[in-house]
Amino acid sequence: MKPAVCLLSGGLDSATCLAFARRDGFACHALTIDYGQRHRVELESARKVAASLGAVRHLVVPIDLRAFGGSALTDDLDVPKTGPSNGIPITYVPARNTVFLSLALAWAEVLSCSDIFIGINAVDYYGYPDCRPECIKAFEIMAQLATKAGVEGRTHVRIHTPLVHLSKAEIINLAQELGVDFKLTHSCYDPDPSGRPCGLCDSCRIRLKGFREAGLQDPLEYIHENR
Repeated sequence: MKPAVCLLSGGLDSATCLAFARRDGFACHALTIDYGQRHRVELESARKVAASLGAVRHLVVPIDLRAFGGSALTDDLDVPKTGPSNGIPITYVPARNTVFLSLALAWAEVLSCSDIFIGINAVDYYGYPDCRPECIKAFEIMAQLATKAGVEGRTHVRIHTPLVHLSKAEIINLAQELGVDFKLTHSCYDPDPSGRPCGLCDSCRIRLKGFREAGLQDPLEYIHENR
């Protein structure tokens, strides 16, 4: 089995991406970043998902983006609860996917691995510049120039984005087909202290809308039932 580094947040998309990589025959090394996110329950979800889907290894790497702030996920800013707004949302974390991919690239080079999986989605996650296919293509070019393995021709990094053009409903249907346990995943940006999702933030709204459109029941218990 070829090795792959799979970025795993504990959310629905990254869990589906990991399951997709496993189905395609990769030996998956799951990488979770503890970046100081307010929804820290997702770190425990990532641990459970990695075990459930048979990751070869699961690393949790701390890098505290709260030092920079600039996002409702890492700063003392309110998470919006009124639905989508125009422009890039305040839940965008500056350069987050670029930072995550750089860490995945470092581990991939150590593993002599050419494949990195990330569960980004450009359909429902409007406004996030680092979820665009052109951003990923540019990073792939940079990876060849910035690593010893790339310069020596030992690896040719490919960043897999199997969910990038899927709707949330299509992702949920794919997750069900791949055997993802929805109960283990976490999507909410502003859960209560026990980890219950709020049901009102953009991420919860998108997830719940996806389950409705997929004709399935989300097994999570929400604070506000916006089903």
